Amino acid sequence: MSSAASPTPSGPTAGSPTAEDEVLDLARDLIRIDTTNTGETATSVGERAAAEYVAAKLDEVGIEATIYESERGRASVVARLEGSNPERGGLVLHGHLDVVPANAADWSVDPFSGEVRDGYLWGRGAIDMKDMDAMILALVRQWAREGRKPPRDITLAFFADEEAGSVHGAHWLVDHHPEWFEGATEAVSEVGGFSLSVTDDLRLYLIETAEKGIEWLRLTARGKAGHGSFTHEDNAITALSEAVARIGRHRFPIVLTDTVRRFLDEASDALGIELDPNEPEQVIAKLGPIARIIGATLRNTANPTMLDAGYKVNVIPGTATAAIDGRVLPGQEKEFLATIRELAGPDVEVEPTMEQIPLETTFDGELVDAMADALRHEDPGARPVPYMLSGGTDGKALSRLGIRCFGFAPLRLPPDLDFASLFHGVDERVPVDGLKFGVRVLDRFLARS
Repeated sequence: MSSAASPTPSGPTAGSPTAEDEVLDLARDLIRIDTTNTGETATSVGERAAAEYVAAKLDEVGIEATIYESERGRASVVARLEGSNPERGGLVLHGHLDVVPANAADWSVDPFSGEVRDGYLWGRGAIDMKDMDAMILALVRQWAREGRKPPRDITLAFFADEEAGSVHGAHWLVDHHPEWFEGATEAVSEVGGFSLSVTDDLRLYLIETAEKGIEWLRLTARGKAGHGSFTHEDNAITALSEAVARIGRHRFPIVLTDTVRRFLDEASDALGIELDPNEPEQVIAKLGPIARIIGATLRNTANPTMLDAGYKVNVIPGTATAAIDGRVLPGQEKEFLATIRELAGPDVEVEPTMEQIPLETTFDGELVDAMADALRHEDPGARPVPYMLSGGTDGKALSRLGIRCFGFAPLRLPPDLDFASLFHGVDERVPVDGLKFGVRVLDRFLARS
């Protein structure tokens, strides 16, 4: 196993670019590498090319990188920066290289062009999460050129397959090469550290300290196959449709976890309104577009996403299946599955196809203090607060090693930007100034982490 320490020249190389100089070009290059993850290796593309690009950028400044493939083309990159204090626990700084599909006909720009327009960098992956990948690359390249060491060992990881459950990326690396993460106590990655404007002088910065669990389910109904002209009481499609409708319309009860309750307390205080714990949606309604992410963390959710049945219009099929995307709050896993099975009914099978645990940690400690300090240094109006992500990240894999996971990809956003809609959405884009802000925040944060 190879690893590399930061180089040790006596000072910065004269005329060399800074992280702020490089971050836009790095992000643009990464967006231009189409790394669409369809969920199937045969039809996914680009992860190997992106991994080779990242490895080359690290090798260029003397940081030795290693590429691993879990399957042909499903490539991840890891490297290590040696810290100045080997007695401290290590930090994992990680991103993912894959993106969800994009239909170019729906976009204002080519989703893989990396176009810069109106102060934004546009393209699939601009916020999920090639922006953070570029910030990390730009910063460690600057540190290497300047001979700077972080205060603790840092493992850099750029994973494949996050958008399809991390099976071929983070989970594979944890299973097959856990030595890269040995000694690490904390990890930092995406979907945290972004701003939510309250007033001109006050912005909440949401730091992810929790995320919902994944429960992807397959429902299967079975019936008697036959001719479409006959009367059939035992129709698999009918039974499945009724079960899917019950699940899709079900509203799970509100459960306020520690993270969500603290976020609501902070948000209501910042907004100057009173929180009624029995009616938390009154506060969430005041949060603008980000309300969709926060609102989904009040309760478990189960959304039907795929249906499959039949092969000919005049043939009643013997089976019908549906896929359910379930997202589960910490401590709610058993109750969630019991509710789904009850809603599905005794004649519809419920089979988990992917189960990944919810995560939750506390909003305290030296790492959190370093995040808050870095944000306030760059934005005096910053008020860091914890929140729960309604989706999932590669942190689920690292948490299996006992690593405490956070989302901290800092961005100062324009007040009118519908940030939540850009995740997996059309016309995904990131403010160019936000990229540079993020690099400055990460620089200060990692220097004090």
